[in-house]
Amino acid sequence: MSRVYNFSAGPSTLPETVLQQAQKELLEWRDSGMSVMEMSHRGNYFSQIAEELESDLRLLLSVPDNYHVLFLQGGASAQFSLIPQNLLKDKTKACYIKTGAWSEKAIKDAQAYCDVVVSASSEAENFTAIPAEDTWQLDQEAAYLHYTSNETIHGVEFNDVPDSQGLPLVADMSSNILSRRMDVSRYGLIYAGTQKNMGPAGVTVVIVRDDLVGFAQKTTPPVLNYAEQAKNQSMLNTPATYNWYLVGLVLKWLQGQGGVKAIEQRNITKAALLYDAIDASALYSNPVALAARSRMNVPFILADNNLDKLFLSEAEANGLVELKGHRSVGGMRASIYNAMPEEGVKALIDFMAEFERTH
Repeated sequence: MSRVYNFSAGPSTLPETVLQQAQKELLEWRDSGMSVMEMSHRGNYFSQIAEELESDLRLLLSVPDNYHVLFLQGGASAQFSLIPQNLLKDKTKACYIKTGAWSEKAIKDAQAYCDVVVSASSEAENFTAIPAEDTWQLDQEAAYLHYTSNETIHGVEFNDVPDSQGLPLVADMSSNILSRRMDVSRYGLIYAGTQKNMGPAGVTVVIVRDDLVGFAQKTTPPVLNYAEQAKNQSMLNTPATYNWYLVGLVLKWLQGQGGVKAIEQRNITKAALLYDAIDASALYSNPVALAARSRMNVPFILADNNLDKLFLSEAEANGLVELKGHRSVGGMRASIYNAMPEEGVKALIDFMAEFERTH
């Protein structure tokens, strides 16, 4: 078997050692006599998996004790609707920063539940930058301020935590959670789908401060109510048990790599290598402002788009897959999440240089 370097934006590449361990434990987890997929989520064996999962995530992110950690279903997209349903309390407005496709989707879904105040937008710049904070217009009557910390499609990332001016800060961290150090205490709520940096698709992590829980609208179903899920350890209904187990393996892998501090340094190195190669090229270019370039998702454009299909086919022939940019922006995109080794980035750079030389 020859594994490729998978640059998919998600579901994304997983650490090979994690896949090997999952393969080894497929028929029997520890001495349970059964696969994780066969376990009751109410049983003692799965309780161990669930407890270790939450404990490891709390340790990696230094989550304070006054925060709930939930493992939910429905993807991060479900949270676009659940956040206003759970956090509005008696308010009717919420502030949003629009910096790309995913924050745009969050705004659209939230509009069904509240008056959305778009406090800043980089749409006029084709989502290639982050609006300067001194231009933001925050409404102090809003229930919270929402932003997307890394725009997977447009390759734009916040390098600092925004000043929410006293509003609870809500962040969609689906594509950069666990990739850099962060202070959880500065947030009211953090949410992230696991299929980029944490494991396979099927689990959504929600980290929410205690004082924001318990105010869901009366029409919110219990399974979508943060307070109900917190009361039931995220098991109000049957969770995606095997996916929880796989996320847990990835968290243990990350601990073995030296934790978030160590992986952040690797991510800085990987991104710098790729951006330097793009910037030094006459064929490739990156459209994102320097200060807003993502470490996780690197879009790039060929000077002659007639070469796009050839680039992708030759890349695939060289074991470099899923490099096609999102259909809404075109070009190429290399997603280099935590599990992408530096060797994969270097292999891509070498291929890009040879493709430029020959074409």
